[in-house]
Formats: sequence, structure tokens, C-alpha cells
Amino acid sequence: RNFRCDCGNSKFKNLQCKLFPDKSKVNSGNKYNDNFYGLYCTCKRPYPDPEDEIPDEMIQCIVCEDWFHGRHLGAVPPDSGDFHEMVCQACMNHCPFLWAYASQLAVPALTKVNSLEDERVVLKAEESEEQKKEIKQESGVEHQETKEEKQMEEFNEPSTSSGSFFLNMHGYCGRFLQKFPVETAKATSESLFCKLKELQSKLLKKDSATFWPSNWRSKLCTCEECLKMYSDLEVQFLTDEYDTVLAYENKGTSDQETERRDPLMDTLNSMNRVQQVELICEYNDLKTELTDYLRRFADEGTVVKREDIQHFFEEFQSRKRRRTDRMQYYCS
Repeated sequence: RNFRCDCGNSKFKNLQCKLFPDKSKVNSGNKYNDNFYGLYCTCKRPYPDPEDEIPDEMIQCIVCEDWFHGRHLGAVPPDSGDFHEMVCQACMNHCPFLWAYASQLAVPALTKVNSLEDERVVLKAEESEEQKKEIKQESGVEHQETKEEKQMEEFNEPSTSSGSFFLNMHGYCGRFLQKFPVETAKATSESLFCKLKELQSKLLKKDSATFWPSNWRSKLCTCEECLKMYSDLEVQFLTDEYDTVLAYENKGTSDQETERRDPLMDTLNSMNRVQQVELICEYNDLKTELTDYLRRFADEGTVVKREDIQHFFEEFQSRKRRRTDRMQYYCS
């Protein structure tokens, strides 16, 4: 994402870059991680790892672009079809604001009981919860909670007091605005309203990777304050829909389809019938003669040089001209 080739800079002094001839001596925008040395994940192992006998899927983080084993993410990844992108543990710590969105947008990680010991731990946890419940009942805590709920119900009932009047008016105004929205107020609120501040109250921070669905980036706040935060953290690309893994995969698929197309067939489709027949005949002649010419070098075990190829095409063009000069056309 932030990488340019090193040709033409101080690392390769004698190599000129053909794409950017005026490149600076040092590419300060380049970011090198362990992947450039063939190491991946938090375990810093190569891929494929000859010493790793555990079958595991490698998943790429969309922020740091490193690849991780599924078992080294601090959470069990959901099924591959359930999520589209992943943010690793380190990047979640680097971008803690994502935890505010995770509670509503992220795909929950799987929870598995891997052994009988884990089952015992779960059962013990459930038993301890039941014991706590019994203690609460004995101490009269539940009775106190029901009493408080009753007081809240009485407080919410209509009253002639000034406090209840203002509460009821506030609720009435809210329902009125929902029923009759004002477009100008809506436009102003969208430009000033910060989605992140509303979600921060539900922030549940963990020490694990997170998994995200396909359209989660469009839900990120784009107010001025949040855009500045993205810039400070150097993650502006999170709001770019063309930066997603799905967009890269679609681009790669279209590029492969372009490469698979036969240039000869593209040329033939642009010609009329007579031209197509002539081109096919010329192509077959060239293929046959070139194969016979190169077979001699293979039989003799000699190297084909540039001069040999040039000599072949000169002879081929000469034979072609002689054939053309001998042709006679008659009209019936």
C-alpha cells in the first residue's frame, strides 16, 4: 500500500527506474516489515514452514498487511465465508477507536470447548454464578432491585410536578421530530455529528484480533475530528472502499482474465474473412519453419544466439517475398 520499488535510489545506484526517473534518493514512504525477509505472523516463521505440522490458514491484516496464523490471533476466527477482513491484535491496540465499532459491526469470534478440562472450567463457572445468585437471594439484594424498579415505574408515570412535566415534554418533542424530520436540521447534524462518540459508551476492549464484514468501512465516522485522527494514526485508507480485500481480489481477477486473452484471437476478430484466412496461413507457416529451425539446435546441443534468430527471420521474409512475387491472379 505504501511501497515503491527501490530501483534508482541509494540502494541501487547504477539502476535507473523506468517508471519514476526523477525518484528521490531514499523512498521515505516505504514501510518494511518482516514479510520482506520471508517471516510472518507473531511467531516470525517462514511460510510454508517446514517445521510446522499443524494445518492452519494464514490471514492478512488489512492495517499492517502482515500475515498471521489463525491460531495466533488471540481469538478463534469465524468461518472464512462469514468475514471479509481482519485487524490483528497489534493494530487493534494501535487503533483503539475500532473497539467502539467492534461491538456493533465486527463478526463475533468462535468460542470452542477444546477439551474435557475446558468443559470442567465452564461448569465451574456456571456453578459459581448459581452460588452468587443464591447469596444475593439470601441477602435480600433481589428484593432491593425490585423495589428500585417499582420506584422507577412510579417516576415515569404522568405527574403534575415540574420535573415530570419537562421529562414528558422532552419525550413528546423527540417523537414529534421523528415523525416530522426537518431536512436542514438533518443535514447540519450529519456534518457535525460524530458516530464514534456515540459508540464509545459501548466500547468493550479485548486483547485479540477482530473480524469484519464486507461493508463495515462505510459505517466509520467521517467527521473532521475523526478524519484528523485517521491521518494522525496513518490509517486514512480505512475509509476507502477501493482499498478493501474484496476490491483487490476483483482487480486481480479482471487482470488475470485480460492476461488469459489470446492476442492472436483479438487481432483476428478485428479482420474480415479473407484477412483472417491469410493471417492463419502465415502463422502456421511461421510456426512450422521456426520449429524445424530450432530443432536442429536441439539435436546438435548448441545454444541459440540472437544472431541465429535474426538470420531465421531474414530468411523467412526473403522466402515470403519470393512466394508473393510468383503468385498470379486470374479473373474468371
